[in-house]
Amino acid sequence: MLSTPLGLRPTSNVPVSCKICDGPANLFGVVDMNRPCQTPHAHRAPLSGVPIYYRRCETCGFLFTDAFDDWSFEQFKTHIYNDGYEAVDPDYRVKRPTDNAAAVSRFWAPHKANMRVLDFGGGNDVFCTSLRAQGFAEAVTYDPMVSEHAGHPDGQFDLVTCFETLEHVPDPLATIGAIAGYVAEPGAVFYSTLTQPDDFDSQGMSWWYVGPRNGHISIHTQQSLALAWGRFGFKTAALSAGTHLAFRTLPAQWGLTEVSSAA
Repeated sequence: MLSTPLGLRPTSNVPVSCKICDGPANLFGVVDMNRPCQTPHAHRAPLSGVPIYYRRCETCGFLFTDAFDDWSFEQFKTHIYNDGYEAVDPDYRVKRPTDNAAAVSRFWAPHKANMRVLDFGGGNDVFCTSLRAQGFAEAVTYDPMVSEHAGHPDGQFDLVTCFETLEHVPDPLATIGAIAGYVAEPGAVFYSTLTQPDDFDSQGMSWWYVGPRNGHISIHTQQSLALAWGRFGFKTAALSAGTHLAFRTLPAQWGLTEVSSAA
């Protein structure tokens, strides 16, 4: 066992159980804690000297680090989601939620007058503010990391959105289970998280989406997402490499029979 600073969980070279399927997960690679997602506009901070080890499941391919598994919300706020976070993800405050609201509005506009929408992990409420302004019956932000939106929502929702959140959580099954509990029947989750590319075995830790400074600590495959949602009786369908639907039964009026049959 190696001791680590900042209250990180010590690293061991002994395989651990995958957080999704319980398969064996060996050490796979290591990056510096200050490594951001490798986007053109991301600020590159100096190396911290703190290694973050990731594991990869031999069964479902899920890539994860357990370094942060003992952290509280306050530790995440102090060391990752702090005043310097916007430098490594400048789109998160306005551009991304605004773009996401436009996409949801385009697709669900015919049904908005009767829809309850919950944005899980929605941060600053920009997304839901936009939906409410566009005439959605109800749009509620829930984010346990943000004090003004940390109160648990009431009831279930026709649509739960969850954008760029699942890659941030140290306990993915607990998070997916919490999301599932808010989904009406029929209803669905529209969520985004980028899955590993076909050449991930060759790219490895150099893949741009692996970035502990951005809080990207849980990197899925299509298989790991299917297994995770399946634990709660949901199917999941990839709309692209980064956007997905999860559901038990889709509302017939949405006209998504092709998605339902392909999932």
